[in-house]
Amino acid sequence: MSSKSKKITRRQFLVRNSKTAAALVTAASLTSCSTLRTNTARKPCSTMNFGLVTYLWASKWDLPTLISNCEKTGVFGVELRTTHNHGVEPNLNKSQRDDVKQRFADTPVTLVGLGSDERFDNPDPAVLNKAIEATKAFVKLSQDVGATGVKVKPNSFQKDVPREKTIDQIGKSLNIVASYAADYNQQIRLEVHGQCAEPPIIKAIMDIADNTNVFVCWNSNKQDLSGKGLEYNFNLLKDRFGATAHVHDLNAADYPYQQLINLFVKMDYTGWLMLEASTKPQNYITALIEQRNIFEKLLAKALT
Repeated sequence: MSSKSKKITRRQFLVRNSKTAAALVTAASLTSCSTLRTNTARKPCSTMNFGLVTYLWASKWDLPTLISNCEKTGVFGVELRTTHNHGVEPNLNKSQRDDVKQRFADTPVTLVGLGSDERFDNPDPAVLNKAIEATKAFVKLSQDVGATGVKVKPNSFQKDVPREKTIDQIGKSLNIVASYAADYNQQIRLEVHGQCAEPPIIKAIMDIADNTNVFVCWNSNKQDLSGKGLEYNFNLLKDRFGATAHVHDLNAADYPYQQLINLFVKMDYTGWLMLEASTKPQNYITALIEQRNIFEKLLAKALT
């Protein structure tokens, strides 16, 4: 090594090696999945990862604390929810955006996406246009900080407005922001949320939102179990899934998470299952590790 070669810190060494190891594991998993797909006796396979939505559990963590806690818990992906203490918002200037991007680049933690609170259901054209323009601002921010997509909501039905008209408006609005986002290599991720949370309603919206850059963010709602049941509702939407899906407390008894993980494995899902927890544990670090361990057990069982 030349005496002029730049030395790296121990932290940089560990980060580089952890990322290299993760890349090798992913490559090995993908190779294995590819091999399994060509076999006559097909076996289940998955390369999905476990991440965190900064909804309530991480809402009070600033960015350094968030990244540090993700490293401590082995949860290496995050979706940053708007308005929370990490402060990653469209009003950041270029220098601040560069700093956010670099902070994640220096760690094994992946900034998977940004969770906006924008929705496209309001019949007032001015309000709707404001939501569209705000989503575009989040798209640009997402690219600048190194993420890959923006979560949006459908979201509700309005008094004296036919449901079909609201569904049509949401779908067409999604096409507008998705076309814009494609120019920035960003996904638009429609969370299955609000009064639109019934999967057949989301399917109707997605039939109108035919831009291929609009994706569904599964949200593990109780409505998933209605009608013809989880598997039917899952299959309604799975062809439009993007890089993120949300789960809630994995040890909850009122949602069949093993069946859900089985379905994700069956489709060879390669994205992130992001924890959007709303409980109030005494120790968030311990609780997050517990949730990651439950996910790994559910996944291991699904793969057998």
